Amino acid sequence: MPTTILIIEDSRTQAIRLQLELQRHGLAVEIAATGDAGLAAARQVRHQAIVLDVELPGIDGYTICRALKSDPATSAIPIIMLTRHDETGDALVGLRVGADDYIPKDSFAEHNVVEALRQLGLIEGSV
Repeated sequence: MPTTILIIEDSRTQAIRLQLELQRHGLAVEIAATGDAGLAAARQVRHQAIVLDVELPGIDGYTICRALKSDPATSAIPIIMLTRHDETGDALVGLRVGADDYIPKDSFAEHNVVEALRQLGLIEGSV
């Protein structure tokens, strides 16, 4: 069974770009477009990692991260926050609520997510 990643991202374009990149590395990908849908998906299926946008309709990414990390059933799932907030303070908030990594949305975002998943042992090989 392939490694499954959940992307919680309200930008359809960003989600599809990331999905295609992760599929290129042999990963299965599920996408949720709202905070509520993402939280429900994370609780229904045991994904090997979650890529989580901060600004979402409904529940924001910080709240989702905090909820998942406080639930014993989902607390061990690595969470990579992907956001356009690239200030140091924003990253610290993300890490404090339990994110395993915090990646700014820039021209290297997809590459950085792949590298973070590689560091987690979810993608094999080198770049």
